[in-house]
Amino acid sequence: MKSLAFHREQGPSIRFLNLIMLAAALVISGILSWAMTRTTQLYNKSHEVTQNLIQLEENSSDLMEASDYLTEQIRAFVVTGEKRFLDNYFEEANVTKRREKALDTLKNSNEESVSYQNLLNAMYNSKELMYTEYYAARLAVEGYGYDINDYPEEIQNVKLKGPDSALSPEEKLDAAEDMLFDEAYFLKKDSIRENTDNCISLLEKEMAGRQLDAAKRLKRQVFVEHTLTVIQIVITILIVLLTALLVIIPLHEAVEKIRNESDINLKGAYEIRFLAKTYNLMYRTNLENKEKLSYAATHDKLTGLYNRRGYDYLIRNLDMETSTLLIIDLDDFKKVNDTYGHDTGDKVLTKAANTIYNSFRNQDYVCRIGGDEFAVVMVHSNSALKELIARKVELMNEKMKEESGQVPAASLSVGVAFGESGKLVDEIFKDADTALYEAKKNGKGRVFFSKV
Repeated sequence: MKSLAFHREQGPSIRFLNLIMLAAALVISGILSWAMTRTTQLYNKSHEVTQNLIQLEENSSDLMEASDYLTEQIRAFVVTGEKRFLDNYFEEANVTKRREKALDTLKNSNEESVSYQNLLNAMYNSKELMYTEYYAARLAVEGYGYDINDYPEEIQNVKLKGPDSALSPEEKLDAAEDMLFDEAYFLKKDSIRENTDNCISLLEKEMAGRQLDAAKRLKRQVFVEHTLTVIQIVITILIVLLTALLVIIPLHEAVEKIRNESDINLKGAYEIRFLAKTYNLMYRTNLENKEKLSYAATHDKLTGLYNRRGYDYLIRNLDMETSTLLIIDLDDFKKVNDTYGHDTGDKVLTKAANTIYNSFRNQDYVCRIGGDEFAVVMVHSNSALKELIARKVELMNEKMKEESGQVPAASLSVGVAFGESGKLVDEIFKDADTALYEAKKNGKGRVFFSKV
């Protein structure tokens, strides 16, 4: 509670907030990175499982295709007597071995599965058929009168039954064909196909189940990613808002307060408040010092305006880049002194000082910087006030031309220069002085502006 009260009064530290936001962003980014990696892993796993099951389906189909291929080749041999068909048969059975490979693949995947048992049964029936096919091949070899020694050992090892041995060559060929085309052979083939189809069907169901499970996991994982992304966006928005509320807006307001020469409001982050307090202290101290300056040292005794020393102090401490400088000269003042005397001259100077002082704002500074020369610093002004300044000069001259008592008429010539970014004080004064020269050269009692 004490810490909360402190932060409420002093403002949160930018460094503290930065660390908190950075930590939150890093944590969320880390979790999001992990979630994205996890999503990729789940996708890869799902893809791998799907590919494996597809491969298992293809391998299971290979068993049936291999069994059908063996049937085709042995039938072709029996019907045509061409040995190449029997060679193809044994190439598949002993070398290519698609049936065995399919069974081994599924066994390695899941030996205890029902799908494997179905494929094992199909293989068992296919092996049983091979005994029938060997027997039919032996009958065909003898029926065609081929030398049995030219054929594989599996055929040589087949022993024909007594009645079959006594058959004629034609009868042996007929018997061989009957064995490969009878109902018992077809039933065994149907059994192989049924077991293979059952295996593939189970694999498809397993694939569908695994894909559904993977889809659910991916859906959950994507939801987590979306949630983390939203949180990260919220944190980013909070960082921007807090930066604006605690730093940018208070700084902008502080600049305006400084330009208006007033205290800065204590708001925003701790560091901003600290700077505001420091500025306010310096500002008040400066005001106090300004008030404590010796009036006699900085003010003209005759007119009560700032003197040259006060003027020098002002232009060193004011923001001249955002101010306007007027150099004002009392026309033909020497002639007034020579004609009416110095007492009357002093009265003309006093009238000029009062006229100038009353023509400008309280926040502007009016100075007597020479015998008959005055200066006005209009703070926080620019060339947009050009017409207003011209009107002020016109009214001042109307006032000065009025004769009152022992004070003769007079006129004021004015040169004006506007401050701008990067422009030095000496440059502003030089521009104003040049403008004054032009005003006096063009008839006096008028104002001339430096080029802007």
